[in-house]
Amino acid sequence: MVNLANRVPYASQKGDPTPSRADIEMTKEIIKAGKRLGIAVHNHIIVGRKGYASMKGLLLI
Repeated sequence: MVNLANRVPYASQKGDPTPSRADIEMTKEIIKAGKRLGIAVHNHIIVGRKGYASMKGLLLI
């Protein structure tokens, strides 16, 4: 048995790192898929020209 964990980086095309509703829903789907595969997703970080946003830090996941 292998113990895996991951963080999901993402570069915003518009430069604004604020997570959209679609970003949040996609992240939840990735987390569900990861659970089925035994992979924990600890965070989803969106990077933009104006900085970054951590979905975990924003309490979205």
